Amino acid sequence: MSAPEDAARVPFDGMVRTRVDPALPSEGYRLTVGADGVEIVGGDEAGVFWGRQTLRQLLGPDAFRRAGSATGELPQVVVEDAPRFRWRGFMLDVARHFTPKSGVLRYIDLIAAHKLNVLHLHLTDDQGWRVEIKRYPRLTEVGSSRRRTKLGHGRPERWDERPHGGFFTQDDLREIVAYAAERHITVVPEIDLPGHMQAAIAAYPELGNTDVIDTAALEVKTDWGVNPHVLNAEEATLRFLEGVLEEVLDIFPSRFVHVGGDECPKDEWKASPSAQARIRELGVGDEDGLQSWIIRHFDRWLAERGRRLVGWDEILEGGLAEGATVMSWRGRDGGVTAAEAGHDVVMCPMQEVYLDHRQSDHPDEPVPFGWIETLRDVYAFDPVPPKLAGTGHAARVLGAQANMWTEQTENQQRIDYMVFPRLAAFAEAVWSPSEGRDYDDFERRMRAEHYARLDAMGVDYRRPDGPLPYQQRPGILGRPYTSPKYGES
Repeated sequence: MSAPEDAARVPFDGMVRTRVDPALPSEGYRLTVGADGVEIVGGDEAGVFWGRQTLRQLLGPDAFRRAGSATGELPQVVVEDAPRFRWRGFMLDVARHFTPKSGVLRYIDLIAAHKLNVLHLHLTDDQGWRVEIKRYPRLTEVGSSRRRTKLGHGRPERWDERPHGGFFTQDDLREIVAYAAERHITVVPEIDLPGHMQAAIAAYPELGNTDVIDTAALEVKTDWGVNPHVLNAEEATLRFLEGVLEEVLDIFPSRFVHVGGDECPKDEWKASPSAQARIRELGVGDEDGLQSWIIRHFDRWLAERGRRLVGWDEILEGGLAEGATVMSWRGRDGGVTAAEAGHDVVMCPMQEVYLDHRQSDHPDEPVPFGWIETLRDVYAFDPVPPKLAGTGHAARVLGAQANMWTEQTENQQRIDYMVFPRLAAFAEAVWSPSEGRDYDDFERRMRAEHYARLDAMGVDYRRPDGPLPYQQRPGILGRPYTSPKYGES
C-alpha cells in the first residue's frame, strides 16, 4: 500500500478509532486518515484487522519491527478495500523438515502482514509424524524421528547423517491455533491418508499391508518421492484413523479438515489378498474405488461432526465424496472438473504457486527443483481457471493457496528464501481484482517499500538479483523440470 506522493501529511499519535459496519463486505474495510485522526471501519472484526495492516504499511518499514514505532506522520488518504477471495492460504509442510512452534508463530505474523487468512499445516508424511496423539503415543515416539535425510536429488546420492525429528504437543498446537485466531487466520490441519503414511506404519506396523510386505521392518522414510507403502483398508485401521482425527478435531476448530488423499500407489493393494477381498466385500470395483470409498467414509465421518473434508485432487479418482472440497494441485483441470460437478475448489496448481519450485535459471539457485516460477509468474496467477471464468461455476472457487514443501528447506532461512518475495506477489493476486494489476508497478513498490518491510521483519528473502553467497548450496544437485508447464507448448 502506498499513498499519493502529493498527499498532505498529518501527525499520528498511535490512536485509532475502530468500528464495525456490516454494510461493508466481509473482511473489507475503510481506512480514513484526516486532520481529526485515524479511523478504521470494517465489515467485521477481520476487516478492522486488515485495515490495521494497511495502516502499518503507511507508517513505513519500522512499523513492522516487533519493537517498531506506532507513531509518526501519515498521508491524508481514504482507502476502501476488500478481498476478492475468502480462502487466501499458505501451506507449510512441517513433516519433511520440522518447523518448531516459534517458527510457525513467526509465519503466522508474516502471513497476517500480507492479509492471508488460512494457514494449512501439513502435519504428517512418510518422513515424519508431527502431531501428538495421546491414545497412540508411538506415532511421535517412533514416527517423529528419522535416522538420516537425503540431500538433493540425482547421483551420487548425498546424505545428512544426523537424525532429524520433532513434533508439536497438543498444547503447542492449541497455542498456534489461538495465536492465529487473534490475527483472523484459520489453521487447517492435514493428516495425509491412505498414502504418505510410512511414519505411522513404522510406529504401528499393523496399519500396513502385512500380507504383502514385512511392515515391521519399515522405518520412517529418509528420502523423497512417491512411496509404495500405504495403509490397508481394514476396519481396525479405519478405527485407528478415527481415533487420530477425534483428537485432531479437539485441537483444531477449523471447519475444514484436510485428509490428503494424494499419491497413493495401488501396487500393494493389487498384490494383497486382504485388499482384494475388501474390494469385493465393499463392491467398489477396483483399487481406485477402494481409495474413493476410504475418502467417502471420512467425508461422512467429518460431516457428522460438523466439519468438511478437503483433499488433493486425486480424491476425484474413483468418484468424489459428496461434501468434499478439492485442492487442485496437478494443474487446473482437477479444479475445473470438481467445480463443474458442484464441488468447492481451492486452486494451488504446482506449475504456478508451488514455492519449493525454483525461482530462476540462475546457476547459483540453491537445489533447483521443479519449474521456474518467477516473481512475475506468481503475480500473474489468477485462481479462476479460464474454463470457469464467466460461468456460474466460477463461484465454486473459494480461493487459492501457495504451497511450501520442505524436502530441501531444512531451516527457517531456507524456507524464507523460497517463500519470499513470491508470497507477497501471491497475496496481491488473491486479494486484488485481476483487472488492472500491473507487474511493473508491483515491482516498483517492492523495491521502494516492501523489501524494506521484509528486512524489518527479519525475512531472509531472495534478492532481486539472485541468491547471496550464503544462500547458495553448491554441490547439492536439484531436479529441475524441463517439460512444459500447464498450458505451454
